[in-house]
Amino acid sequence: MTTDDTTPRRWLRRAGAPRLEYGADYNPEQWPREVWPDDVRAMRAAGVTVVSLAIFSWARIQPRPEVYDFAWLDEIIDLLHAGGIAVDLATATASPPPWLIARHPEILPVDKRGNTVWPGGRQHWRPTSPVFRAHALRLVRALATRYGKHPAVVAWHVNNELGCHNVYDYSDDAAVAFRAWLRDRYRTLDGLNAAWGTDFWSQRYSDWDQIIPPRQATTHPNPTQRLDFKRFSSDALKEHLIAERDLLHELTPDLPVTTNFMVMGEMSPMNYADWAAEVDFVANDHYVLPGPQARDELSFSANLTGNLAGGRPWFLMEHSTSAVNWQPVNVAKKPGEMHRDALTHVAHGADAVCFFQWRQSKAGAEKYHSAMVPHAGEDSAIFRTVSALGRRLASLSAVAGTRRAPADVAILFDWESWWVSEHDSHPTDRLRYKQEALDWYTALLDLGIRADVVPALTTDHRLVIAPILHVVPEELASDLKRYVGNGGHLVTTYFSGIVDENDQIWLGGYPGALRDLLGIRIEEFAPLLDGETAELDNGTTGTLWTDRIDVTDPAVEILARYKTGEQAERAAITRRAVGAGSAAYVSTRLGPDGLATVLPALLDGAGVTSELPPELRGRVELARRGEHRFLINRTAEPVDLGPDGILEPRGVLIR
Repeated sequence: MTTDDTTPRRWLRRAGAPRLEYGADYNPEQWPREVWPDDVRAMRAAGVTVVSLAIFSWARIQPRPEVYDFAWLDEIIDLLHAGGIAVDLATATASPPPWLIARHPEILPVDKRGNTVWPGGRQHWRPTSPVFRAHALRLVRALATRYGKHPAVVAWHVNNELGCHNVYDYSDDAAVAFRAWLRDRYRTLDGLNAAWGTDFWSQRYSDWDQIIPPRQATTHPNPTQRLDFKRFSSDALKEHLIAERDLLHELTPDLPVTTNFMVMGEMSPMNYADWAAEVDFVANDHYVLPGPQARDELSFSANLTGNLAGGRPWFLMEHSTSAVNWQPVNVAKKPGEMHRDALTHVAHGADAVCFFQWRQSKAGAEKYHSAMVPHAGEDSAIFRTVSALGRRLASLSAVAGTRRAPADVAILFDWESWWVSEHDSHPTDRLRYKQEALDWYTALLDLGIRADVVPALTTDHRLVIAPILHVVPEELASDLKRYVGNGGHLVTTYFSGIVDENDQIWLGGYPGALRDLLGIRIEEFAPLLDGETAELDNGTTGTLWTDRIDVTDPAVEILARYKTGEQAERAAITRRAVGAGSAAYVSTRLGPDGLATVLPALLDGAGVTSELPPELRGRVELARRGEHRFLINRTAEPVDLGPDGILEPRGVLIR
């Protein structure tokens, strides 16, 4: 579920005019007390306005089961407050302390092979453990009681990156909770057996207690069981979020509550479209992933986060000043990239820009992760750059509080299609849902077209692109037909419309639920082997997938045919007019360059044009918040903006 315009939202509890907040995770417990006043002084010099505090502090706050030590936390919160720096206070439940594991090893997660996942890292707890939940809520209550009225505290930060390391737990606790979740969903065993197709491989259940999570099996697990376990696992984490949130709302009703999502890269297990309505404002962590579409992926994720927030401002809780520590090779950011990354998030709705972390750690697993104050100290290029960014954000107070301006084009991003389309036992295991969606986004940027990445179908866009919309329940199929019938223009791709909400095939030929709307029929898939390609007569080259398309409606227009390969002379790209709307199908992976060739005809048919002059298209990304226009240099070269001057390499102009 996503928020809509009527859903009330809250922001940080603070007085004064709106502003763009700036800061970082702050971990003072890693440093001696004499460093703390220097930290606050340097924060003020850098323009820091807010820090996230106590994220991994449970062992410090509660060193023994019946002992709380708040003295150090009192001291640092008071010190920050005296320095004019607000606190986003974490509930500290992300990683349980050693004493809790020693007393209750049964809270540790279990992997699908039945092995206990031991402490030594972080997030070593079961989302469904009643023992962990009780201890976590006891800590939350203690923190809320002590700090809920402190004037420095402006928001609650539940846990941290929920599910980053413990989303899939296969323990006995998870099995009990999974059965309860299934009973609530299906009501009867007959309903579950029908949905899961358990007559295949003699899997039919005669008692609820026979059902377990999809642990390591001799061969491929039941695919609907896997889908439901993914739904359940996302829901289990959401339930923990809600448990902490509800207690905080009860004890501190005037303080907003959030948690940091991870809309980035291939982080698929948490269905954030379903979580977004459960927080008072959306927050996100994002880290740039190397590759030719690295900057576009950042924009894509920021865009999606802004739409998860319903167009309202959101909080960038973490990104990096420079190199991270968890990639195979961790490369420092180039000049201009730190500012461009931060301001791209602002362009897509972020009203807070924060880093991990304030001071680069001296010890621990993340000591090589960049920070606002690096190992080199304040006399460093990084600190000068973060200070300059702080000044720039302070000058943009007019942007704060403004909403993202909707575009004419939307890319529909569906979590369940992401999950199911990449299951095993499919026509190919090379398919990557997020990559296909990102390719369309890059192609639109290359053409100078502004698009929204949306988690649910909207009728507010002239053109909706739904790549690999694999899971199509009957209700969604009806909604898509209604959208097109009312004058909307739909584009979808290979492996779309294939299964219903139970991962069962829509019979009668592919693309199943979308077959009649598209006016085509496919009897058999034709995936491509590694290295195989299929040339199209429009000059593009397909990879990964092709389809043996039969056109079933003479009104269907063939926009491109296969020129080579097994499908030569068959339709490759089609479009069917439906009243004032249309439904188009792209049957192969074309990549950003190929899609940029195909898109003009689809955009023209929908009446969509670029808001940028021709000379800027592809070189500059345009984003809009309210009346503010962000021009983001996508290149490492200067771009001449005419009367607006020169846009520096990796630069951002806001006007």
